[in-house]
Amino acid sequence: MKKDFYEILGISKGADAAEIKKAYRKSALKYHPDKNPGDKEAEEKFKLAAEAYEVLSDPAKKAKYDQYGHQAFDGSGGFGGGGHGGMNMDDIFSQFGDIFGGGFGGFGGGGGPRRVKGSNLRIKVKLTLEEIANGVEKKVKVKRKVQAHGVSYKTCSTCNGQGQVMRVTNTILGRMQSASTCPTCGGSGQILDKKPSNADSQGMVVEDETVSIKIPAGVVDGMQLKVSGKGNDAPGNSVPGDLIVVIEEIEHEFLKREGENLHYDLYISFAEAVLGISKDIDAVNGKVRIKLEEGIQSGKILRLKGKGIPSINGYGSGDLLVHVNVWTPKTLNKEQKLFFEKALTDENFIPNPEKSEKSFFEKVKDMFS
Repeated sequence: MKKDFYEILGISKGADAAEIKKAYRKSALKYHPDKNPGDKEAEEKFKLAAEAYEVLSDPAKKAKYDQYGHQAFDGSGGFGGGGHGGMNMDDIFSQFGDIFGGGFGGFGGGGGPRRVKGSNLRIKVKLTLEEIANGVEKKVKVKRKVQAHGVSYKTCSTCNGQGQVMRVTNTILGRMQSASTCPTCGGSGQILDKKPSNADSQGMVVEDETVSIKIPAGVVDGMQLKVSGKGNDAPGNSVPGDLIVVIEEIEHEFLKREGENLHYDLYISFAEAVLGISKDIDAVNGKVRIKLEEGIQSGKILRLKGKGIPSINGYGSGDLLVHVNVWTPKTLNKEQKLFFEKALTDENFIPNPEKSEKSFFEKVKDMFS
């Protein structure tokens, strides 16, 4: 019994044309005879994948197959009307050349030299909470490899500047042509011709460069930003690598960050709680004055809208949550102690929470809702 075409390609029946093409290319690359020399099972899977794709990539044939299965092509097979057993590699490459391209046995990218990309560099940048909240431009000194002045390159004699070397092998399926990256020039098509004495074997020197990095507001600890073209150069006709900037957040003395929200512990005296008071607290954009009403309770949370960290995606800013903590004195003089002893029986000092007063758990729930 023939295996289901969707199962062969590892896709669902609802897969669209792009998914079918991607799955076939992946399967064909995996079981290509050049990658599996002498492996009969791999050759068979390679043919089956081609047969499956020949049917599923054609809307009319796919519709017939979805309705009748393999019986829709009874006696004819799927591929080219002759069944996969009669295929040869030339048939596959000619019919599906747009998928295989011109690199590996007909697969991969097109011919010609490729532009080699230099290696990336990584640095850490430490930011204060204020810098994160407002965005900042940092100038950092980077040691990067660049092509030395006076260096010159010439065409690679191994690949004649093509960046690839071709080879032809005889297989049971016929003559196979494949291409691989040139081992001499690494695919660039050029090799070093002349270099100054201070350059390394690839014609590179290390130089200090000051790079300006614009860091948007709202970044988080561990986030990586990319500055294109500020990594290391590569020899010849190359493209510079990138500079990867890793964000490191400096812990704030008073403010604690939680996503886009900030938390601030405000300690007040018993007298301030009783009488009420105005307080200045440090926020990321300067000082903010808040007013505490008379008789404020310890554990009260004041939410200052929009005084937190801006969203990195531009969706507004978080809030500043001020947690009020009434500080209980640990030592009292004789007069103070006598005052509080009298207060023990004073009805104004007996706890009498209002029904509207939220419990600790309700406050926590509100804070995260």
